[in-house]
Amino acid sequence: MGVEFHITRAEFWADNEDAQITADEWLNYIKNDDELCRDVINGDYQALWSGPSSYEAAWLDWSAGNIYTKWPDTYLYKKMLSIAKDLNAQVMDDNGTI
Repeated sequence: MGVEFHITRAEFWADNEDAQITADEWLNYIKNDDELCRDVINGDYQALWSGPSSYEAAWLDWSAGNIYTKWPDTYLYKKMLSIAKDLNAQVMDDNGTI
């Protein structure tokens, strides 16, 4: 079991009704990022990252207005920071720590 990290526009990822990243925004981002590809076997919004990672499958998924993954390594975390910057968002853990 690992801690989830969230790319969110909200002050706290779970309270994001007024600050959601839409599913269409996420799918468009995947489409325009050469390092991401959709992984529809694992869900309509999951993407695999082709960058360097200590994990066999570095993934990101979208749900309820946030993009998330479980316990990213340093490389995927840096990718999340880049995505967050592009989407005018931030990265936080389950407890809301940025």
